Amino acid sequence: MSASRFLMVIDMQNGVFASPRINRETCTSRINQLIQAADKVIFIQHAEEGLEPGSEGFELLPELIQPADALYVTKTACDAFYRTDLEKVLRDNSIDEFVVCGCATDYCVDSTIKNGASRGYAMTVAEDAHTTANRPAALAETLIAHYNDVWRNFTIPGNTLLVKSTADILAAW
Repeated sequence: MSASRFLMVIDMQNGVFASPRINRETCTSRINQLIQAADKVIFIQHAEEGLEPGSEGFELLPELIQPADALYVTKTACDAFYRTDLEKVLRDNSIDEFVVCGCATDYCVDSTIKNGASRGYAMTVAEDAHTTANRPAALAETLIAHYNDVWRNFTIPGNTLLVKSTADILAAW
């Protein structure tokens, strides 16, 4: 199994999308394309008030494909590595390189990418398969473009952090 065909999907949950997110349909369509091409998918789900495990809010969006062998990690902070078993799940599945997509570009996706890169994981961000909400300081489209640029220029000597379109990722797979 190629290490480059692992996919991490962050916070694509009903309760997270209770607040409007930009391009939901396009984003989930691209994520589903990645899910169908991946050898293994890890769904990261946020738990907090209104997103309790077992609740409707905690559940993944109904339009997302969930492979039978998918892995699931529950988090309580923006960073999916913080006080979770994510690192153990990655290690147990011999995953040291993966594609990242999902929701809350400026919070959960960004925090997880930066911590993962610091831990030595080689990641590729699907630049057109992550979303967020409009914020008081910037519109969602601006935030997505900004973070793609931040990650594209992120300095992490000895590691790989790439930003590519879904189409380019699928072509490489």
